[in-house]
Amino acid sequence: MLPLERILEAQRRIADSLPPTPLLLDHVLSEQFGRRIWLKGELFQRTGSFKPRGGLNWLRSAGDAELAGGLGAVSAGNHALGLAWAAGEAGVPVTIVMPENASVFKVEGSRKLGAEVILHGDINQAWELMRKLVAERGLTLVHPYDDERIIAGQGTVGLEILEQAPEATAILCPVGGGGLIAGIGSAAAALKPELALIGVEPSGAASMAAAWSAGAPERLARVATCAKSLGAAIVGEHTYPVCRKTTQTLLQVDDDAIGRAMRHLLYQAKLLAEPGAAVGVAALLEGAVALPFEGDVVVVITGGNMSPEELTDFL
Repeated sequence: MLPLERILEAQRRIADSLPPTPLLLDHVLSEQFGRRIWLKGELFQRTGSFKPRGGLNWLRSAGDAELAGGLGAVSAGNHALGLAWAAGEAGVPVTIVMPENASVFKVEGSRKLGAEVILHGDINQAWELMRKLVAERGLTLVHPYDDERIIAGQGTVGLEILEQAPEATAILCPVGGGGLIAGIGSAAAALKPELALIGVEPSGAASMAAAWSAGAPERLARVATCAKSLGAAIVGEHTYPVCRKTTQTLLQVDDDAIGRAMRHLLYQAKLLAEPGAAVGVAALLEGAVALPFEGDVVVVITGGNMSPEELTDFL
């Protein structure tokens, strides 16, 4: 697991630019489950997701040699936005390769923040091109999730949850490449080891489940999900063992369930959450979660970056 001090250092490093996000009570879910269900509003963070936490921690702990040639990244969108913003704050150029089916909202947003964005193939092909660009241009790769500095930054979400919800007995966390759940898991294991950490991933991109089954990260041949922000084809060498050790349960939800959860968040909780952010709520609405017998439950709402056209498909 990542040492707690690394996460505390990250919190100190980014605190002046990234304040804590709010914890909101979901009244409808709370009444349904007979306990308080809290929503951790990471969609209110800078650039609309939790991703700037890791990106800014990486930038502010990087050496001059790492920054000299500019940065490179692969992203479905939110890492692109978060890193573009953090790099812009530091005056460092960044090149990002995104899949051709990436959200136009996120592509345009990343470009407005100063990033060079290249659209190329699917997520696996995007990675192939980025490796080529790293070699040709001398870029420093900033991995979207499989980097301890990124994980430490995302772990600050866990520190905030534990402070804001002291009576929480369970956290539901979306899972893509595993950076967020590895960070939250490391913080929770150090400060509240009895807490149940529950990971939720889309069934069309169940890369963490594949790793659990194989005993190591294993690349998916195909990713097909409306939750593009969770569409990692393979989890990380760093994130997999931490997730395996700190996560009690790993669940999958399909696109229909994600759509229902998005409508719940929009109409009942009044939150415009993107598909990948809704998987934890989807698991609750589908009755897929075995919760502890008592205590509060926190669901991480990871982001809210969508164009009107993208949202329309779910209404």
